[in-house]
Amino acid sequence: MSDDRVISFIQPSRNNLRYLKWSYNSIRKNLGYRHEICWADDFSDDGTWEWMQEIAKKDPNVKIHRNEGPTRLGHTILYDTLVDIATSDIIMIYHADMYACPYMDLEVLRKLTRGSVVSATRIEPPLHPDGPEKILKDFGIEPEEFNEKELLEFVEGDLEHSDEKYTRGIFAPWAMYKDDFLAIGGHDPLYAPQSKEDSDIFNRFVLAGYELIQTWQGFVYHMTCRGSRFKDGAMRNPAGQVFMKGRESSEWLAQNLKSTRNFIRKWGHMVKHDELMYPIIPPKYDVGFVVHNCDVNMLKELEPWCSDIYGDWVGVNKYIDEEQPNTDFNLSKRIHSDHNDQKNNVIVEFDASKLTSDNFQILVNLSDILKESGEVGVMELEIFKFSIKSLDTYEQDLIKVKK
Repeated sequence: MSDDRVISFIQPSRNNLRYLKWSYNSIRKNLGYRHEICWADDFSDDGTWEWMQEIAKKDPNVKIHRNEGPTRLGHTILYDTLVDIATSDIIMIYHADMYACPYMDLEVLRKLTRGSVVSATRIEPPLHPDGPEKILKDFGIEPEEFNEKELLEFVEGDLEHSDEKYTRGIFAPWAMYKDDFLAIGGHDPLYAPQSKEDSDIFNRFVLAGYELIQTWQGFVYHMTCRGSRFKDGAMRNPAGQVFMKGRESSEWLAQNLKSTRNFIRKWGHMVKHDELMYPIIPPKYDVGFVVHNCDVNMLKELEPWCSDIYGDWVGVNKYIDEEQPNTDFNLSKRIHSDHNDQKNNVIVEFDASKLTSDNFQILVNLSDILKESGEVGVMELEIFKFSIKSLDTYEQDLIKVKK
C-alpha cells in the first residue's frame, strides 16, 4: 500500500511538552519524515518553544509558530493559524497527546477524497466511558510508562487481521483537504480559546455535504485530555485501575460553560450526535420568547435558547454588562423591553414563574418539537402559547463562518 500525498499535522500545544515529544517521535518513527508537522506554542512556560526551535533546526518538515501572550489564544484560533501556515494540500487536526501507529496515515489517505473528512480510530486507556467509536485498552497513562511494544503487537496482530471496517463519525485525529476546510471558514472564533469548536465545525461539515468517514484500519493511541481540562494528568490506584488525578480544572469548567451557551445561541440546541459521533442537527428556527414575571436570574437561563427575548426587565443592563464579554452575539439587540416589537417567525409566550425543570425541557427540545408537530397558526403546549408565522429554517446559513 502506498500513497505519495503529504499530510500537514496541525498540533497546537500549551504546557504539554512531555506529550508533544512523545507524539512527535511516534510520527517520525512510524510514519517517516515526509509529512509536515505544524506546531503552535500557546505561551507555554515549560520549555515547549525552546524545544520546538531545536527540532525545527534539525527537521525541515516542521513549521513552528508562537503566541507570545500574555494570554492564551487556545486551539480554536491556533488550529486555523497553523492551517494557514501548512504547505500541504491535506491537513490533519492532531492532538498533542496522540501516538501515531504504523500506517495510520496511509489508511486515512486511502479513503480521503475532496469533499470528505476521514478520522483515524482512537485506542485509549480506560479513563473515560467506553463507546462504540473507540477501543478501550490500557497501554499506559503517561509517556514514562507507555508500553509501545504491546500496543504495536495489538495493532499489528489483533487489529491488522480483522475485517475491513468503516463507519460514519468524526473525532480527532481527522484529515481533509485544506481547501475544503477553508471553504467553510475553518473554526468559529466564537468558541475561543476552546470547547465546542469541534462540535460546531462537525455540524458545518455535514451541512456542507462533506462525507464523514472513520477508518478502523488506522489508529492512534490517545492519552486523553492532557491540556487545560485535566492539568494534573492521570494515575493508578494500588489495584492498577486508572483515573484522572483531579476533577476538571476551574479554567476548563468556566470556558466549557461559556462555549456551551454560545453553541446554544448559534444552533438553538445542545450538542447532538449518534453513538458513533455522527452529528445530529435539528432545524434552526427564528424563535422569540415573550416572558412574563421574569427576573434577571431566569433571563440568564432563557436568553441563549432564542433569537430574541421580550420582557419587562429590571436590572437587564447589569446582565448585559456581565454577559456581553462572553459572547460575540450582541445582547442589546437580542433582549427587548417592547413587547409590541415582536419580529420573529415563531413566538413562544409564557409565565416564567410557572417554569419547572420538566417543562423547561420543552424549550430545550424546541427545534425537534417544531419540526415534528409545529404548524402555522396558534397552538398551546403546557404553559407555552405558540404563535407561528413561518417554519422556515436557517441552519444552512451557519455553514460558513463570517470572520
